[in-house]
Amino acid sequence: MRKAWLAAALLAIGTAAQAQSSITLYGRLDAGFEYMSGLPNTGYSASTSRLRAESGDFGTSLWGLKGVEDLGGGTKAVFQLEGSFSTTTGALGSSGSIWNRWATVGLANDKFGTFLLGRELFISNGLWDFDPFGQSAWSSASLVRGRNWPQSSNNVSYQSVKFGGFDVYGQYSLSNATSWNGNGTTSQGRADGLQLTYTTSLFQVRGLYDELRTVNGLLNNPFSASREYFAGLNVFLGQVKLQAVYQASRTSGMTGTSSGTPTTTDQEWAGVTWQATPAAALMGAVYHVNANNGGGNATIYSIGGSYNLSKRTLVDMQIATVRNSKGANFGLDANSAGNGGTTSSGYNENPLYGHSQSGVYVGMQHSF
Repeated sequence: MRKAWLAAALLAIGTAAQAQSSITLYGRLDAGFEYMSGLPNTGYSASTSRLRAESGDFGTSLWGLKGVEDLGGGTKAVFQLEGSFSTTTGALGSSGSIWNRWATVGLANDKFGTFLLGRELFISNGLWDFDPFGQSAWSSASLVRGRNWPQSSNNVSYQSVKFGGFDVYGQYSLSNATSWNGNGTTSQGRADGLQLTYTTSLFQVRGLYDELRTVNGLLNNPFSASREYFAGLNVFLGQVKLQAVYQASRTSGMTGTSSGTPTTTDQEWAGVTWQATPAAALMGAVYHVNANNGGGNATIYSIGGSYNLSKRTLVDMQIATVRNSKGANFGLDANSAGNGGTTSSGYNENPLYGHSQSGVYVGMQHSF
């Protein structure tokens, strides 16, 4: 009898322990085919086109682990590990870093919010909720050359609970250098940001400010090291969601820059998502950017859609074109600034100055 009682007690303890903590493996695989015209030739003297297999056009292929341990009193210990990869080659999204997107540990409380330490997507990724195409390959990140996409290390972040429809998110990333903003001795400069969101059943508004510095602590590139100001609106009308955004990037200390090298950018976009059926969604958006100092302006026009074959699997499609002014060479993808064609660091897809670029992709995505 005593042995049976002891076995039952141990079983009860094991069951309780299992209920108090959990670990989840999750991921997303995205692959398809992409056709693009208006690409530069290798010498950047004429335009060409291509058809290729793609990974991540409709959403980054990724996998990760996240866990929760109940500490009692409404407090939980949490962690998350997440990395990106290519479904076409199997290569990691960042060479030598298996967890290039998330590597955090922290505490979450039902009343006071969540406090995290580690590597995260930078706070500028908060624009995702206001982009009809979810910051996919040809969308809001393209005309700011990836300014919305970074990850940051050495983070301290806090996400509040909702109070009266509001919630606050803040993030601070240490440079880890002997100079607070960074002095080139570490892999990143200081970065930080603050986000305020108000949500109702009819609409959602968000304001965001962030600062992203070079390894030397500078704010000298509107596309990678600058101060960013963002205001976004979502309007929920049954099966239809309307979205409108203003985004500005500002540098500091850029003097003597040549014509064609912008020091500021202003981007606006508007779009609509129609959930035609529980399985089918159609999206459309227009994105526009103005770059000062002769950097020109560009507009992306895009339509697309997705169809859910199941709760975990969908097929997707997007058609898009970018139109450049005479002094601009923005591409559909978030290419680095400069001339396209073959460069010292590889092949840059920026079109010829003043030229357009168009593309279409179809793909499949599975989440688990």
